[in-house]
Amino acid sequence: MSQSTKTQGKLSSFFEVLVQSLKGHEVDLTSISIKRAIILLAIPMMLEMAMESVFALVDLYFVGHLENSSHAIQTVGLTESVLTIIYSLAIGLSMAATAVVARRIGEKNPEAAAKAGMQTIVIAVAINLLISILGLIYARDILLLMGASIETANQGTAFVRIMMGGSIIIVLLFLINGIFRGAGNAAIAMRSLWIANISNIILCPIFINGFGPVPAFGLTGAAIATTIGRGIGVSYQVYNLFNGRNALKIKISHFIPDLEQIKAIVKVAAPAIFQFVIASCSWVFLAELVATTGGDEGSAGYQTALRLMMFFLLPAWGLSNAAATLVGQNLGAGQIERAEKSVFQTMKYTFVFMAVVSVLFLTCGHLFAAFFTANEQVIMIASKALKILSIGFVIYGMGMVLISAFNGAGDTWTPTKINVFAFWLFQIPLAYFLAKYLAMGPTGVFIAIPTAEVGIAIAAYLLFKKGKWKKTMV
Repeated sequence: MSQSTKTQGKLSSFFEVLVQSLKGHEVDLTSISIKRAIILLAIPMMLEMAMESVFALVDLYFVGHLENSSHAIQTVGLTESVLTIIYSLAIGLSMAATAVVARRIGEKNPEAAAKAGMQTIVIAVAINLLISILGLIYARDILLLMGASIETANQGTAFVRIMMGGSIIIVLLFLINGIFRGAGNAAIAMRSLWIANISNIILCPIFINGFGPVPAFGLTGAAIATTIGRGIGVSYQVYNLFNGRNALKIKISHFIPDLEQIKAIVKVAAPAIFQFVIASCSWVFLAELVATTGGDEGSAGYQTALRLMMFFLLPAWGLSNAAATLVGQNLGAGQIERAEKSVFQTMKYTFVFMAVVSVLFLTCGHLFAAFFTANEQVIMIASKALKILSIGFVIYGMGMVLISAFNGAGDTWTPTKINVFAFWLFQIPLAYFLAKYLAMGPTGVFIAIPTAEVGIAIAAYLLFKKGKWKKTMV
């Protein structure tokens, strides 16, 4: 009877924390139990990241059922590969925002946290204007450079122009969510992605297939729907920034450029951006290598597998983001040991989650791929890719937590150095050797990916134990 009472008590406590995490009540994350703090942050962060991956999957689903779907799928996949460079800018800036805002919140200085967050937005808008212009002008050339056929490039030019032209919306969606995460309010970040995705799911079939007065735009309609959907999500974020109901009280004066503050943010953000650019450029190279060795169907299969992989990996990334916030806030509060314990507790949760994902991909990869396309060749390649990629998921997930911990501490140079060696000096040469010299084609690329990711996790663990991150000032 007592055992039953204890079980009911634990369930009741869990659901209480679950409801609290989804509602987004502000709590002092540096004083409550570590497990409770992780759950409060991790649940909305995992749901937020799951929603981010849904954007590409929704596009992939609807365009995968168009005529000549292999061209459409390839365009979406290759564009996403290029957009990862935009994501690198967004994620790098959001990492800096999370680190600085979390540190100021830990120091109990919300005014400085609010100003730091807004200065990061000023930097993002300034940088992204140039990227948007280049994307609009060179859209077709970008697809050809990525290994797309002339027919695919012709069909996908408008898609790329809209996605690249509206890339500031992508950056703001990531960045403002990073600000909210640093402040410990992950629920707002989660809701903004839910709103954006629901909008995208409703708008995609309307703009792709046509509805009432709206003509059928086909592939281009996916870009229109996604951009509008993300724009609605950003509008929700902006509303919450200015409504005065959370710890960050935003003032117009916070947007006036402060050169000293900008320098401090750039010092953290620059290596963080470079860190993700390194990884993104590696993914771009791998996508091009698959396209040239596997043809349109090989590329479509790889892009399908990649989108599915990211759908399951992004929630794990959300879980690892909990470690970033806790490390930043606890370092700001001077609780170094608690910051370290938070990382290892988060790793335990990530281990379980990634183990489940590995089993799903090993047993049901073919079914997942078949949901997005009826092309048997594309399904076969995607299924094979998922099985190979899933081998290193457990270790990779733990590595993500460690990388997020470095970034949350403001030590963005350590993950950058790891990425240089793992991606550019190991993964790319290995993939090229296996795909070209051993004539393994796309399979060689699939093998190179988990091999490099396991190396990243091992290097991150060894450097984390050295403890240099504990002394980082932001």
